[in-house]
Amino acid sequence: MTLSLLSGLAVAILNLLCASCSPAADAPKDQPAAQPAAAAPTDQPAAAGDLVPLALKLPAPAFKGTPKDFKLDPNVEPLSDKPRAPMMVPSGLKNIAADPKVKITCSDKNVPADNLAKLNDGDKDASDQSIIFLRKGTQWVQMDFGSPQEIFALVIWHAHNMAKVYHDVIVQVADDADFIENVRPIFNNDSDNTSGLGVGTDREYFETYEGKLINAKGVKARYIRFYSKGSTESALNEYTELEVYGRPAK
Repeated sequence: MTLSLLSGLAVAILNLLCASCSPAADAPKDQPAAQPAAAAPTDQPAAAGDLVPLALKLPAPAFKGTPKDFKLDPNVEPLSDKPRAPMMVPSGLKNIAADPKVKITCSDKNVPADNLAKLNDGDKDASDQSIIFLRKGTQWVQMDFGSPQEIFALVIWHAHNMAKVYHDVIVQVADDADFIENVRPIFNNDSDNTSGLGVGTDREYFETYEGKLINAKGVKARYIRFYSKGSTESALNEYTELEVYGRPAK
C-alpha cells in the first residue's frame, strides 16, 4: 500500500511539472504568427515614392566657358562645367505650355502673334530664327492656360548663343490676366528692385543651352508671367522657348 501511494504521488508531481512547463514550450510557437504585422511599414515608401526625374530635351550647346574679360558680378552664379542634376517631380506631368490652346501675350505690342508662337514650338536652338525680341526696359511674356493648373517646374531659354546674363528675371503667377488678384512670385533675381516688382533674393545666372530650371513647388494658377530687363550683351529682351510642367489643379 505504501508503494502504491508513493507511485501515485510521483505521477501527480510529474503531471504538475508538465503542466507548469507547457506555456513556456508553447510560447515559441506563438511568435511566428505575430511577425507579419511588424512587416506592414515596409509598404509605406512604395506608396509615397512617386517622384521621378524631370526629363528635358535640350538643344546643342552654342558656346563653352566664359570670356576671360567677362566681369562677374558677385550676385551671378558661376558657370558650371558639369551637367545639371535632374529635378524630382511627381510622375505624369506634361509641358502644359506646349498646348495649342495656351494664349501667349506680351507687354511689347509690336511683337506679332506668329513670333510669340515660337515660344512654345519646341525649337530651342541658339539661332536667330528661334529667338524673338522685345523692346528695351522691363518687359514680360504671359501665358494663359485657360484653367487653374498645378505647376511644379518651368524652364526659361533666353538667347543662349553666347555667354550672357539676363537682368531682372522674374516669374509670377496670378488668378487674373491683369496680375492684380493673388499675385505670387516663383523666381526673382532683381536684387535692387529696378523693375519695381519687389526685391529679389535669387541670383543672376549665365544663359546656357540647359535653360533656367525653376522649382515652382506645385503652385496653383491659371496665368504666369516671365519678366526680364535686357542682358549684359544687349538692352533688348530675348526669348527662345518657355516650358511649364504641371497638371490640372484639383
